Amino acid sequence: MSDTSTPVTRQQWQQLADQLRFEGRAYINGASQWAVSGETFPCISPVDGRQLAQVASCDQADAEQAVIAARQAFEQGGWSRLAPTERKRVLIRFAELIEANGDELALLETLDMGKPIAHSRAVDVPATARAIRWTAEAIDKVYGELAATPHDQIGMISREPVGVVAAIVPWNFPMIMASWKIAPALATGNSVILKPSEKSPLTAIRLAALAEEAGIPAGVFNVLPGFGHTVGKALALHMDVDCLVFTGSTNVAKQLMIYAGQSNMKRVWLEAGGKSPNIVFADAPDLKKAAAEAASAIAFNQGEVCTAGSRLLVQESIRDEFVHMVCDALKSWHPGHPLDPATTCGAIVDQAQLDRVIGYISIGQAEGAKLVQGGKRIMEDTGGLFVEPTVFDGVLNPMRIASEEIFGPVLSVIGFNSVDEALTIANDSIYGLAAAVWTSNLNTAHKVARALRAGSVWINHYDGGDMTAPFGGFKQSGNGRDKSLHAFDKYTELKATWIALD
Repeated sequence: MSDTSTPVTRQQWQQLADQLRFEGRAYINGASQWAVSGETFPCISPVDGRQLAQVASCDQADAEQAVIAARQAFEQGGWSRLAPTERKRVLIRFAELIEANGDELALLETLDMGKPIAHSRAVDVPATARAIRWTAEAIDKVYGELAATPHDQIGMISREPVGVVAAIVPWNFPMIMASWKIAPALATGNSVILKPSEKSPLTAIRLAALAEEAGIPAGVFNVLPGFGHTVGKALALHMDVDCLVFTGSTNVAKQLMIYAGQSNMKRVWLEAGGKSPNIVFADAPDLKKAAAEAASAIAFNQGEVCTAGSRLLVQESIRDEFVHMVCDALKSWHPGHPLDPATTCGAIVDQAQLDRVIGYISIGQAEGAKLVQGGKRIMEDTGGLFVEPTVFDGVLNPMRIASEEIFGPVLSVIGFNSVDEALTIANDSIYGLAAAVWTSNLNTAHKVARALRAGSVWINHYDGGDMTAPFGGFKQSGNGRDKSLHAFDKYTELKATWIALD
């Protein structure tokens, strides 16, 4: 399915959705196939509870096939030894095909995990294509080095592809998170095995077909849908996987490190969540803007965002006023049907995640926080999984709703008086993924930004940056960086070659 004119109404999107054919097979060595075991699992839409497809439930046998194919492709060199300019050409074609099939990919993303179609089409699809195109454009502009040596010696430092890369990606931004991994891995010449979440596998499977159409050789890009405890574990323990990259929960990230140590000490790069502080000082240059972005920071993508501004730290002198402004701003984030282009807040990905979000709302009330807005499941009659964006005030940082990642639209408001107090609260977390600071004081902005233990810090806005900025976290938010030229570090080995001249 290729785009002609993008639908603009819910009815048009629904008509297009009714025409979709869902592919549920794995993609190994250039061919679509069911799992060796024959096992499948149902792909259920959180929009209305209907089954979209049966999807191959891959396990160790499928992982073995994929790794063998990936290794053979790597060793044969049809991709790994291809000139960087040629890999660039193919990957740019891949990005073009993603754009050309944008309506279909957006629909798959929305139906599979519940996000609004307006966001899938305007955010997820372009960001995926942009990540692949930007990385492709960069790959023939990354040079090796020469060491400072005596006149009779030459010291060369070069990068080589690491080999076989297994990428395990989450369900909240299935295409974008995949593109952040597969783009630099492929660009640097590796073979890749992509394991999407069992909660949202459909776009990854579709990307495999587009990659083939773009000219990526058989065995170089493989997709294995299935569960973490089966195919994910098999890839993490495999002795012939050279590099494992992951975005997801902290507990799973820790287990993957253990698996790497138990197997072949494969390189492991992890992005493992956050509990990001959004710090608003009384002298913020525009409180209305700060409130609007605080609302977006917790409600966008139903709060299912690793960088969600789930801890809102507000200076006490403006706290009551600002909380009221945030609650008012959240009115524009009322959940609606995800295929309605006017919808800004969609469905929670599945029943287990909905139960988790509702459970944390109950925990917050039991802990003594004040529920000031939201807190209920709504639209049950649709068969979909919807919850109101929720605001708790009077939160203390040790409370579970303030210290544990919920991954839903639940905001914890915490008061502070001084800069030092704000920093103490903000850094009192096992996570260190992102943070934001709102102030008109240049000194405060720089002091706080420097002191925050976070991989990304935004000043007077929330969730900024593009492909030129590295993304990743401190502490238990993980290691390594996605995006930017720094991402190439994860998928290459440095080699020192020393030459003695006669």
